[in-house]
Amino acid sequence: MPFWNVLKAWLFLWGAVGLFGFFGYLLGGFRLAWIFVFAGLLLSLGTYWIADRAVMGMLGARELPEGEDPELHSTVARLAGRAGVVKPRIFVIERGPPLALAGGRGVFSSSVAVTLGLLALPPAEVEGVIAHELAHVRNRDVVLQTPVVMLAAALIDSSRIGGWLERPLLLVLGPVAAAFQHLVLSPRRELAADRLAAEICESPHALADALIRLEQALELVEFSASPATEPLYTINPFDERGLAAMFVSHPPVAERVRRLRELDPDWRQKLRAA
Repeated sequence: MPFWNVLKAWLFLWGAVGLFGFFGYLLGGFRLAWIFVFAGLLLSLGTYWIADRAVMGMLGARELPEGEDPELHSTVARLAGRAGVVKPRIFVIERGPPLALAGGRGVFSSSVAVTLGLLALPPAEVEGVIAHELAHVRNRDVVLQTPVVMLAAALIDSSRIGGWLERPLLLVLGPVAAAFQHLVLSPRRELAADRLAAEICESPHALADALIRLEQALELVEFSASPATEPLYTINPFDERGLAAMFVSHPPVAERVRRLRELDPDWRQKLRAA
């Protein structure tokens, strides 16, 4: 999984550079093509470097100083050590239902954001969700999904420049952005992150319980953001209708919970014994 994510990221980078070069060639031959290739390379590298900060800014997340919540920082550091990644920068989103997301450039440079609603969950469930996000970092999912989400969101937002043409542009750009995401991002990355999170927490049940609670909370708390950001969250936080339905990349929560419970098939007997 990590190897394929890194390979896809490289293919994505060189594909974007090649597309820039192709347009340059059409406009002015080889000389302009090389200029466009250089510009495309700079744009791709810049996107890779700042994508996580751009996504956090887009979602209104602020970095959480260690002095503001030392317990959360300690928890993330402990789980990051178990996951074999460098402790990520921690961001907090003031509003919204219990959710978390991760972004970054890999195991040595990443960011994790949580909503205040998530921090109100039982500590074991918070750890399960954070472990899931750290699993995305360990598997290098963030290397690919962070720039892909940012570019897809930019495509959707670009429809606003059309004025009275905004809706027709959205009808064109929305499916293009969604198809681009589905082409690059596989739903299997969520199942793989769930399994690794269970290993990090030494139990699958904290994450399974958290997934159920997160899904229930989404029915009670309003959530709004660009639907292109759907792959970043622990579960799909959007109503699966209209434009948001095009971007769904998460397997159903019930399926994920079932797979997690199967990692400990004797959990019902243990529960009765307790």
